[in-house]
Amino acid sequence: MTTELFEKVGASVAVGAAPLRPEDVVAVARHDARVEIAPEALARVAAARALVEGLADDPEPHYGISTGFGALATTFIAPERRLQLQASLIRSHAAGTGPEVEREVVRALMLLRLQTLATGHTGVRPVVVETYAAMLNAGITPIVREYGSLGCSGDLAPLSHVALAAMGEGRVRDADGVEKDAADALGAASIAPLVLREKEGLALINGTDGMLGMLLLALHDLSTLLDTADVAAGMSVESQLGTDAVFAADLQALRPQVGQAVSAANLRAVLAGSPIIASHRDPAVCTRVQDAYSRRCSPQVHGAARDTVDHAALIASRELAAAVDNPVITDDGRVESNGNFHGAPVAYVLDFLAIAVADVASISERRTDRALDRARSNGLPPFLADEVGVDSGLMIAQYAAAGIVSELKRLAVPASVDSIPSSAMQEDHVSMGWAAARKLRRALDGLARVLAIEVLTGARALDLRAPLQPGAATGAVRDLVRTVAGGPGPDRFLSPEMEAVTALVASGAVARAALQTTTKE
Repeated sequence: MTTELFEKVGASVAVGAAPLRPEDVVAVARHDARVEIAPEALARVAAARALVEGLADDPEPHYGISTGFGALATTFIAPERRLQLQASLIRSHAAGTGPEVEREVVRALMLLRLQTLATGHTGVRPVVVETYAAMLNAGITPIVREYGSLGCSGDLAPLSHVALAAMGEGRVRDADGVEKDAADALGAASIAPLVLREKEGLALINGTDGMLGMLLLALHDLSTLLDTADVAAGMSVESQLGTDAVFAADLQALRPQVGQAVSAANLRAVLAGSPIIASHRDPAVCTRVQDAYSRRCSPQVHGAARDTVDHAALIASRELAAAVDNPVITDDGRVESNGNFHGAPVAYVLDFLAIAVADVASISERRTDRALDRARSNGLPPFLADEVGVDSGLMIAQYAAAGIVSELKRLAVPASVDSIPSSAMQEDHVSMGWAAARKLRRALDGLARVLAIEVLTGARALDLRAPLQPGAATGAVRDLVRTVAGGPGPDRFLSPEMEAVTALVASGAVARAALQTTTKE
């Protein structure tokens, strides 16, 4: 079921019966789909809790149940102090700083933590599971700060801010986005604040949920952006009098890369039936031997990014099936410490994606630049200006794209190769997965803007090829752009048009306008 269908029918997402799907996470995080806990999940949770309570009464120490945490793991905590221990853990670890994290990210990490709680491997009481589900359904979003997670022992600080809100402490935003005390928001929703008992504090904060949530949202966005990149490349090839011959299926099959084949098929579909392309097929008319790499190699670059997305999606699917906690309750009733909270698998692919994003944006900017250079655009006016010398056309739009691409190259520097020790050297190697996810989100915003500038440029260039007409797909995109941005003419305030086209790109409207008119083989 697509997220669009979730929006239309208001379907709910079941937690605890099977691993969540990526589209489930997007539906809850972005579209406020309701959460329902499977009855069998609550039964598993209750059974695991009974084991924890038995160990809590044991005079022998058990980590996370009757001991301190991290470097204090060997310190036995008397029963009468354990409620304070749990509350102190959450209060001390809710130490994030910086700007607020986006609502969709917080909702994603809440849902993913809820999924792990519902596995019955964490030892929490059923009321903890029910409280997290109730907060999501009430639209209560704890305020989480951007900095604080090292991506090891889980996303401790972000998850602690959520747990703190469930305790009725800290600040949240309600369903209307109004900031208020957590206790007031819970009260308004008739949700009783949690009083955490043995093991529950650790269970609420030991997870890769923040970085995984951002990965899943990024994968959803990239599926749209990479289709848009193919469309933008088609507009550039067409408007710059490039050739579609290099995208032929038999040529692409000589290098059997899966993503490359998909992008090449998109380009063939986008350019099919184009009068502009047909106008220079005759060798007597067009004497160019081959196009520049930024046009000719678009399927290879876009396809490599698609393959990277597929690999990241595989890692995400495995993480969605995980129950990440420490210690964990095993199927045979053992309570075992482990290292599954380490974010390396997720952190690596977040960094891989940032590299791919930077390169897709880079080749897009090069195609834009070619359209504006009269020495390379095959007959278009300099900078697509109306009155050359008086008007600057789209000159500075390309500057904006170039500046973004430069930043994307910096954001492509991997976070996961870094590590810094913490917790008195107990946690002496960390993943930096949260940081990798944060910079990928910024990179995706940059890619959308660079592609929007190429689409805006391509639309104007197509208009300037009149009386020749574009193909059906590129013409549909040009017409869509014209609903928010004017065509060729004297210089005008350009920034609002760039923002409007960026919104069309980010929403998927550009990709849909083109690809819905095509029939791919």
